[in-house]
Amino acid sequence: MKPKAVIIGAGFGGLSCAVTLAAAGWEVTVLERQQQPGGKLQRVQAGGYSFDRGPSTITMPHVFRSLYELAGARMEDYVQLYELEPRTRNVFADGRVVDFSRDTGRMREQMASYSPADAARLPEFLAEASRLYQLSEKQFLNRLLLSWRDKLSPSLVRDLVRVRPFLSLHSLLLRYFSHPNTLAMLGRYATYVGSSPYRSPSIFAMLGHLEIQEGVYGVKGGTYELISGLSALARNLGVRLITGTEVTRISVVSGAVEGVDTEQGFYPAKTVIAGGDVLSINRMLLPQAVRPGMTDRKIEAYEPSLSGLVTLAGVPRTYDALLHHTVFFPENYEQEFKDIFEHKRPPQQPTVYICHSGYSEPELAPAGGSNLFILANAPYLSPACDWSEERDAYGERVMSVLESHGVSGLPSADVLERYTPQDIARDTLAHQGAIYGISSNTVKQTFARPGNRSSDVKGLWYVGGTTHPGGGTPVVSLSGRLVGEYIASHV
Repeated sequence: MKPKAVIIGAGFGGLSCAVTLAAAGWEVTVLERQQQPGGKLQRVQAGGYSFDRGPSTITMPHVFRSLYELAGARMEDYVQLYELEPRTRNVFADGRVVDFSRDTGRMREQMASYSPADAARLPEFLAEASRLYQLSEKQFLNRLLLSWRDKLSPSLVRDLVRVRPFLSLHSLLLRYFSHPNTLAMLGRYATYVGSSPYRSPSIFAMLGHLEIQEGVYGVKGGTYELISGLSALARNLGVRLITGTEVTRISVVSGAVEGVDTEQGFYPAKTVIAGGDVLSINRMLLPQAVRPGMTDRKIEAYEPSLSGLVTLAGVPRTYDALLHHTVFFPENYEQEFKDIFEHKRPPQQPTVYICHSGYSEPELAPAGGSNLFILANAPYLSPACDWSEERDAYGERVMSVLESHGVSGLPSADVLERYTPQDIARDTLAHQGAIYGISSNTVKQTFARPGNRSSDVKGLWYVGGTTHPGGGTPVVSLSGRLVGEYIASHV
């Protein structure tokens, strides 16, 4: 008989793990509480506009390609990616613009318009970013750290010292740059893992190498096609993918997993992989008596990542200011993170990000229209912020920022939907509505995340942004593959 696994959640981590196990000959069932797979990434279609509500900046395409290759398939038969050039447009409060590009000479020309000194240091910074990525890929991204022997191996400890874990991203940037525009533009990489550049470790400078030198990619038909492709691949491998089915309890007998209970019945399995938020999985699906290593008190001690207010705007016009990815920065970038993490309130002057996939694929909107996914950082859920009041107030503040940059007409859009941290928590069970699981604002939460293997329950595993190796679409996919490969070869 084939070995059997049940996976909770059909996000990138769960689907990647399902593909990996099924390709190794396992019988796999994936249970997803939402009506469609994808986790935090969902497709929304309204008024002739198509939106991706969730992750939109795609890097590291080799991670996705490898999943198809291990299954003996070609990624191009399921999903098509295309490189974006320029990658991302950065618009500053002083009106200056820098477009991330493989042509770093062009980037330096744009940076020189406000700081010749910063422009001159860009190559040195990118060399540092490349070094950090290579160390991360070698020691953290492509291996599980399941035991203290793994975590304290001499090579890992040596390379951990080399990435300077106690140096913040902002402090590293100050070694190369001085202008507020550059510091904000490159400091924003901390938000890719839901964190503050003023507190998170300098390792996240590696994202500068990934974006600028390795490339940012669009997905033909929208980012959700990554989920559609993995879902189709999983089904072709024999995976049972069951949506609209919520797991209500992980069954544990004598310290070992026996399967999962759902509203539709019991699914037996000696191996269960939880693809949702590790903190929510423990709090909601396991009684405290069977999880002494993850008590409610310990769960509450973790700092959640930032969340976000999402606006989907289908507008019957186009905008010269926008590329596929565009970011509008405030004058005081640091204050945004003080508001979010210290005061736990929506910032008064937020950074606003827009994904306009219709820039690359006009067919995703009616002729002459724009499908805008608009994201503004927001605090995780707490009593300090009442989203029944802040939903529209903060949303209007975001629109005011865009109006000041020439992105106007949003209040009269054909489609206008807002999605708050409360909605994120409701739909995905993300702990306190945090988009990226726990923050990376400390060394411990960056390099010693909750483990992929439960220390309390035999046969229970975790994949996703809250666990190792961390947040971000390709990294979450890596967690699923790494766990799947380990289970297939060791269980």
